Amino acid sequence: MCGGRGTRLGDGEKPLAPVAGRPMVDRALDALAASRVETAYAAVSPHTPRTRERLVERRSGDGTEPEPESLELVVVDTPGDGYVADLQAALAEGPTAPTLTLAVDLPLLGGTAVDAVLDAHAAEAAEALSVRVPAARKRELGASADAATRYDEAEGGEAEGGNTAVDRVPAGVNFVGALDGAGDEAVRATRDARLAVNVNRPEDRRLAERILAGDRDAPALPSGGVDWLDAGNVGTGSPGGEPP
Repeated sequence: MCGGRGTRLGDGEKPLAPVAGRPMVDRALDALAASRVETAYAAVSPHTPRTRERLVERRSGDGTEPEPESLELVVVDTPGDGYVADLQAALAEGPTAPTLTLAVDLPLLGGTAVDAVLDAHAAEAAEALSVRVPAARKRELGASADAATRYDEAEGGEAEGGNTAVDRVPAGVNFVGALDGAGDEAVRATRDARLAVNVNRPEDRRLAERILAGDRDAPALPSGGVDWLDAGNVGTGSPGGEPP
């Protein structure tokens, strides 16, 4: 999903905002290309015309990718009427449900983390999967947490500190089911920094760049699989998912 206005970041079109010198849209596609995903549908809108141009360039093979592109890229035009409307427009273009959806603002994401989400979904009986991060973890990392929602323990898995409810934030990577909303939704939560740092504000970008640079006072960048807080673990994760 790369059609939002991105006004909070204040740097032109959000998908083209660079993190450590590389546009976020390219970082998102790099992560998908390094995973088992074979085809990416990049949803643009009238708000992101330059992003569309960049995607067409990448699809044509402009030589800026670190390796020959293994990912089939389809550019989808959406109306720009908001996340839900644009997602529905993108899904109507051809992806078969259930479909992995990815926000463009997760610059720490890599192929192994994407594969861990694929494995988590495969291990669930539900068609849809919601990946969430505890709001406390985002605050611990120094990342913004604008969309925190309180979930009951029964809905969101184990609560922290013995509480029966916990504030969790959508990570920006999920599986969505049929357009009519039919089917169950499973939930996975994680403290993994790769899924916890969404770049919505300038301070989020600075945090992501410090993590990518390996600054001594920055949280460690996890490697390998994702450690899930609920519904068991899928894959193996590094200690990077723990508090720094």
